[in-house]
Amino acid sequence: MKRHITPWLLSGLALASSAVWAGKAHEHGVVKLDVAVEGNKLTIVMAAPLDNLLGFERAPRTDAERKAAADVLARLRSPDKGAPLFGADAGAGCTLGKAEVVAPVLEPGAKADAKDGHADLDATYEFACASPAQLSTLNLGLFEAYQRIKRIEVQVVGPKGQAKTTLRRPASSVKLVR
Repeated sequence: MKRHITPWLLSGLALASSAVWAGKAHEHGVVKLDVAVEGNKLTIVMAAPLDNLLGFERAPRTDAERKAAADVLARLRSPDKGAPLFGADAGAGCTLGKAEVVAPVLEPGAKADAKDGHADLDATYEFACASPAQLSTLNLGLFEAYQRIKRIEVQVVGPKGQAKTTLRRPASSVKLVR
């Protein structure tokens, strides 16, 4: 299926993503989210040091670490199961269409990377919303799910502009630019 991305969204995501990909270095305790709203689509791109999610940033060494890594991957690949990691306004009727999680060091058979001892997890989530006009807030369950997260840096781009905010406990919701 061919994906259509409008020029404003592409440029907005490029601007928003610059902080994740080319900005500050890997920072423990910080998760970065880029959120885009376009038509009936809600897209979330997340970058997090593995330490925030697991307490280590290397290939799992023990059975307990392998289980913890598998649990983290399963939870992030199904963010709408159990207590949701991302929740849009109920009236918007958003449903998860795609969840892609990339953390090569956690995959079975991964070898420890000796270069700097830091490893990240990158994830992309795409939601389709039945009533996008009702989409105004994104609730995050990340603080509850992962106690090592201290701060969530969020950049939002939508048809009417961009916004940036930083969440610290107990804050858990972001206003979406409409």
